[in-house]
Amino acid sequence: MEVEDDDNTAAPSAWPSSSRRRHLLQFLLHASMRLDLRPIVKYAALTFFAGRFLPALPRKMGFCGARSGRIVRSWLLEPLRDSNLELFALVAVWIASKIHDQKPMSVKSLKALGDRIIADQHFMCRDFASAELVFLEVVEHNIGFSSICFIYLEELLMHFREISKIGELLDLDVCMEILDILYETEDTSLLFNCPCSLAASTLVAAYAISVPKQTWEFPILPWVTFCSQVCYIIR
Repeated sequence: MEVEDDDNTAAPSAWPSSSRRRHLLQFLLHASMRLDLRPIVKYAALTFFAGRFLPALPRKMGFCGARSGRIVRSWLLEPLRDSNLELFALVAVWIASKIHDQKPMSVKSLKALGDRIIADQHFMCRDFASAELVFLEVVEHNIGFSSICFIYLEELLMHFREISKIGELLDLDVCMEILDILYETEDTSLLFNCPCSLAASTLVAAYAISVPKQTWEFPILPWVTFCSQVCYIIR
């Protein structure tokens, strides 16, 4: 299904539109569920796709005169259909699996899923390989995992449990459900460039949901603020 941009003449920083971006993130989350991905693979894919690939596309395609470095040319980008962007979302999953899985998923399994959930076009295995090269060129091979929110979230939760028994009341699954909702509703958009803040916000929300109000003794807000500042300095 094609999702039209609200304003094709918008500034490069506004592309893609919020509705189109939301559709693509929901597509990636749905694909992650269908593939039963491990959390680190799912959130790495979200980081690669939503945090790096989509923001870089306007610069690499010369939208509205915006250009950074060498322009990227490919039939997958000209024209830029939603089905092609959905292919790139699956490629982000493929790259994340190669990095974080001992046995990465095969391109055949991704193609089989794509045939079922990409409505407007069927891609061949070779198209996935071509899309991977384009993806890496657009993000300038920036596929490091130092800025993945899930990693910071796990570390925060581990430290919280080390210093307070209340930490045992927090469930990582609850944290991930909150994080998924933030991605689905695009409430992460202002925090994409700061995974520490996104992880801290998710932990505070999980704390408010999971910990009985009468036991709210731990100074959660000052603590996560301090941790986020340390994380930012280290980064």
